[in-house]
Amino acid sequence: MSAMNEKAQRVIFVTGPSGAGRSTAINALEDIGFEAIDNLPLSLIPRLLDGEAPRPMALGIDARGRDFSPEGLLAMQAQLAEDDRITSELLYLDCQADVLLRRFSETRRRHPLSPDDAPGEGIAREMGLLAPVRSAADLLIETSDLTPHDLRAQLQRWFGAETGQGLAVALHSFSYKRGLPNGVDLVLDCRFLNNPYWQQELRELTGLDRDVSEYVARDSRYEAFIDKVTDLVAFLLPASVDEGKAHFSVGFGCTGGRHRSVAVTECVARALAQQGWRVSIRHRELERLGLAAETSRIVQTGGETQS
Repeated sequence: MSAMNEKAQRVIFVTGPSGAGRSTAINALEDIGFEAIDNLPLSLIPRLLDGEAPRPMALGIDARGRDFSPEGLLAMQAQLAEDDRITSELLYLDCQADVLLRRFSETRRRHPLSPDDAPGEGIAREMGLLAPVRSAADLLIETSDLTPHDLRAQLQRWFGAETGQGLAVALHSFSYKRGLPNGVDLVLDCRFLNNPYWQQELRELTGLDRDVSEYVARDSRYEAFIDKVTDLVAFLLPASVDEGKAHFSVGFGCTGGRHRSVAVTECVARALAQQGWRVSIRHRELERLGLAAETSRIVQTGGETQS
């Protein structure tokens, strides 16, 4: 393995027997910020790495590839080890043969190296073929007793710090009249708070305006609500990381999605950012009104924002 270099392009080759979790690993690495490409022919790798790349790469190498050979993969590793521009590592996902056989039986899939024979024949062939690669691996993860969630969590611990991306936290404001946003993990109702809509001078403003956010914050229940919601979400986020989740989203709803839910979303986002989470914000109803450029953004540590 090449010596670590902050300016070097990091490349992780992901391989192992079919059924051991390579696709899960590739998806997990992509979710934490790697540029992921699966089933890449070895002959294309030099061209892919010729030039600067903005992110570390995870390359899935499949034994059934048209030009795959253990010797070719290990030679590629040796070649990259001599290139100061690249830091390469070989990640091997291992699994016991009986577990692989059970997984193929459960999915009723044919083994790629024995499409016309029993899966056990292909498993034995592939494990024999990959034995030299297994011995040369920089990192070996035994997946026999791991669920997909367990594997994702382990990869997050190993490689999450490389990209600094980690869990993606998304906060949405919305109107209950238009229905819940898709895919949210947690929904909180803000309709019990004082409604700026009934104040003539605030009706045409939004929760992004200071006058509106201050009006909502004067509700005697507001501060306790923000504290409890922030504590709840901050409690759930590390648990989601341990579960191997790549993203966690929270929806804040009010009647029109223009005042209270927007103000609460902004406040909770700042609080989570102060705790070190990288939070994205979307105000659905404001976007519908043509304010998307101003409302979809990232809140970073310290409460600073970027579009």
